[in-house]
Amino acid sequence: MQRRAFFGALASTVLGCAGPATAEPFPTRPVTLIVPYGAGGPTDTLARILSERMRVSLGQPVLIENVTGASGSIGVGRAVRAEPDGYTVSIGNWATHVVNGATFTLQYDLLNDLAPVALLSSNPYVAVARNGLPAKDLPELIALLKANPGTVTLGTGGQGSGQHISGVYFQSVTGTSLRFVPYRAGSSDIMKDIVGGHIDLTFDQAISSLSYIRNGQMKAYAVTAPVRLAAAPDIPTVDEAGAPGVYISAWAGLWVPKATPPGVIETLTKAAMDALASDDVGRRLDDLGQVIPPPGQQTAAALGAFHKAEIEKWWPIIKAANVNAEPGR
Repeated sequence: MQRRAFFGALASTVLGCAGPATAEPFPTRPVTLIVPYGAGGPTDTLARILSERMRVSLGQPVLIENVTGASGSIGVGRAVRAEPDGYTVSIGNWATHVVNGATFTLQYDLLNDLAPVALLSSNPYVAVARNGLPAKDLPELIALLKANPGTVTLGTGGQGSGQHISGVYFQSVTGTSLRFVPYRAGSSDIMKDIVGGHIDLTFDQAISSLSYIRNGQMKAYAVTAPVRLAAAPDIPTVDEAGAPGVYISAWAGLWVPKATPPGVIETLTKAAMDALASDDVGRRLDDLGQVIPPPGQQTAAALGAFHKAEIEKWWPIIKAANVNAEPGR
């Protein structure tokens, strides 16, 4: 009887010790990063720069999966429904995680169905125009718009896109009227048509527009931020240029499905923060006009609080403008 009791206790001890030791570490295979837009756009560019460095910390490849459609809401929905094991991460931004909630009837809750991982960077918008547009600066542009209401064209990625909301906000602050021209493919085609002189202007992320500005293919009126961009110090802020307070920034972050284990989230957060701290990533993002927040603002908790505050700020503005991204809504 004593012998059986001894071996029973020994077996329990061995099994108890073996449990934690045999728990599978994370990650043991590649991680998929869902980008809710097409390849080559601002969010995709950021994701690819980040993923190259995150693989160093994770010890596994980070594979990009572009899931397009409905202003990014299809890609975010795919991420919400993914297995909550950390192997599916999604990158999103102000448009997908704030604007879409006010312009779409989403099948998920932006705050409650996703768990924040890390705040990555912010990318102020730049007011840019074709070189042939007569206005030399922002005050002249505002005067031109007031003298010709509804005739100057502004390219957008469609109802509820970042360019569209920026234009709506600009109209409300300056008392002007624009003619919105939607583009199915978004930023890349808008930039091409501004260079070609087919549309007049747009508000787009610095990451998309700076190369064209530097090459003299279009002109810039202002950056929608309270401070000038380090990557483009010659472009005045909206405060300096004549539209004070028109601050618009396409910040980006990482999320996972809500039930993802805290330890897995911590590993992903650390990998993202390590990437942002690397000299190579910092230099590349700086060249693209991206602003990396201080480490204390990069954490999962910081992203969660910031995300909630952005929804509280922008939803009333968007809904007051009656911006509808869904036909018949």
